[in-house]
Amino acid sequence: MWAERRGSDMQKELIFESSDKFAGCHAATLAYACDGNIVAAWFAGSHEGHDDVGIWSSIRIGSKWETPRQIAKVCSQPHWNPVLFNPGNGFIYLYFKVSKTIPSWVTWVASSADCGRTWSAPSELVAGDRSGGRGPVKNKPIILSNGFWLAPASVETKDEWKVFCDRSSDQGKNWEKSNFVGFEDSGMEGKGVIQPTLWESSPGSVHMLMRSTCGKICRSDSSDYGKTWTQARATSLQNNNSGIDLTRLDNGTLALLCNPVGNIGRRTPLTLSVSNDNGNKWLSLYNIEDDDVDVGHLIRQDGGEFSYPSVISRGNVIYAVYTRHRKQIGFIKDEIKL
Repeated sequence: MWAERRGSDMQKELIFESSDKFAGCHAATLAYACDGNIVAAWFAGSHEGHDDVGIWSSIRIGSKWETPRQIAKVCSQPHWNPVLFNPGNGFIYLYFKVSKTIPSWVTWVASSADCGRTWSAPSELVAGDRSGGRGPVKNKPIILSNGFWLAPASVETKDEWKVFCDRSSDQGKNWEKSNFVGFEDSGMEGKGVIQPTLWESSPGSVHMLMRSTCGKICRSDSSDYGKTWTQARATSLQNNNSGIDLTRLDNGTLALLCNPVGNIGRRTPLTLSVSNDNGNKWLSLYNIEDDDVDVGHLIRQDGGEFSYPSVISRGNVIYAVYTRHRKQIGFIKDEIKL
């Protein structure tokens, strides 16, 4: 169920106007820094998949973003899909993929003990694993009510996309894979589902929404802290086979960022929607960016792309980053008032 609410006190910024260090950027992520600031990261280089692509970052101090700098480049192969995670243990973790091709991704991890200013030497998340990527694939892990970390994961081959979760009982030192999420309808159109986003509604009851190739956001549920999952089923939410993310506010409201466009459609508009009933019904609040409307001081380009959001929250305030035209990273801050 969709409706639209006009009006918002949303604060919108660019992390950088342009950069002479890279031509393209994508797949931004963000986390709270230990000092109250915000740290963001993304991959950047000549273009997605080029050997010069590394992981870049900026820190928002007050209301100003620092000049972007590269924080990870472990080899000459392309780097992909950074994920930042602050579990509140004094460290911020950075996960990212490395490989020439997506099916052969290897996940690496680094950590920062000084609020994202310096980072440890990266290492493989699961040493020797060559299954196509472990740990978070695009969106942040969550901390479950039993203390476990749950990372939303997926793998991609030439013919099939599959979702699973990685679970850690020792704060990320070791990881255990869940089952792959099957399909309620064996006739799923296209390759399948990838890049889940997670929330826990009550102890042990965990849920995911997934990007898919069937034109809809798909959903699966777990009743055992993410060990096993129900078969994926299509929701009423449209999906253009592009990344999504959500966060659960303190009052239980779900805030979802996505492109509510049909299968393989344009990656615009980027819309904020909310649910007050654990994701059964959704209310579209407003478009964060839309290629058909005035975007004020931000650069407007015809045929634009506003995609691949990453969102976190404190109280009822959300913070999010997203791709703008593969040239910039946008940032928003907004208090959700219903």
